[in-house]
Amino acid sequence: MSPRPSTPTPGEPPPPASADPQDALAHGDVPDTQRPFATDAAAPMDVRARRFRARDAIVAVLVATLIVLVAAGPSIRRTGNRMDPGFERDMVLAVGKPADAVAGALPLHDWAHTLTSWLAPDEQVGGEGAFGTTAVAGGGGVAPVGPEAFDPRTLGAPAPARRPLRTLLVTGDSMTMPLDAELARRLAPEGVDTIRDPHIGTGISKTDLLDWGALSRRQARQDRADAVVVFIGANEGFPLPGPGGKPVECCGPAWAAAYATRVRTMMNTYRRNGAARVYWLQLPLPRDGDRRDIARVVNAAIAVAAQPYRAQVRVLDLASVFTPGGRYRVSMPVDGRDTIVRKPDGVHLSDAGAGVAADLVQRALDQDFR
Repeated sequence: MSPRPSTPTPGEPPPPASADPQDALAHGDVPDTQRPFATDAAAPMDVRARRFRARDAIVAVLVATLIVLVAAGPSIRRTGNRMDPGFERDMVLAVGKPADAVAGALPLHDWAHTLTSWLAPDEQVGGEGAFGTTAVAGGGGVAPVGPEAFDPRTLGAPAPARRPLRTLLVTGDSMTMPLDAELARRLAPEGVDTIRDPHIGTGISKTDLLDWGALSRRQARQDRADAVVVFIGANEGFPLPGPGGKPVECCGPAWAAAYATRVRTMMNTYRRNGAARVYWLQLPLPRDGDRRDIARVVNAAIAVAAQPYRAQVRVLDLASVFTPGGRYRVSMPVDGRDTIVRKPDGVHLSDAGAGVAADLVQRALDQDFR
């Protein structure tokens, strides 16, 4: 046990400072200004305090990096998916995918989102109108977009497996003739039952002869066809009920909207909640100028009507095939020969024209059925 240093008596000079700096530091004989990193004369440095080593710093950095990767895993993966193909994208996804998987099993990502939400630049990040709430129809809201609005092939996803085609319904007005007969002839050797159901003189915008809303429901219920081909529009242009029931004349946006609503209703009926495929043919433009204006609006309405059901509804553009650039023509090249494809009335397709249309329909069928 070391002897306690003597305390000088009053009037006695202090003992000389130790020559050993460490011994002097231990006895408190070093002036405050000479003490290492001295900041407070009343708190001398404890030379026995534990110091961090380089290995401790590396471990701390690795732990912090692991926490950040797990907390930000989904963001890293999304960033990688948006990058162009290449080495950098592969490296980001190599880190992001496992980090995202771990983040999905742990609540760290949600905790990080909660802890950093105060950094949002806006004072109000929730409440009315926020995207965090579920989109619902009605009440001034916007109806949610369903997965049926997307054809998987346009998203780069694998196409659904092709199914056997057993029953085909071909329906519409007089435009379906002789397309229905041509399709029946071609598909009969494959064992396809083709139901031909034309209704001459009818139209979606007129209900005096027949109501297509009611007919389509009856057809879907009775025929239960795997595929439905619709070709209609030779008798359109009649006033339609608008907002409040007031009649809307053809052919402005209000009329197009009302017509598209009826077409969309029929498409939804024919597709039978995704069990069937629908092939809706747009009109080849007629020769008459007034009829041509109506046909353009009808074609535009058909395209808009199909948007929520692109997974099951195919819109076949006959206008660009038979009347490219909006120019009416009686004949066109078919198999290398100039061939008459329109009937003398300037509206309907000839037998050869129906064959061209059948080619388009059959190619579309082959993508969905075997």
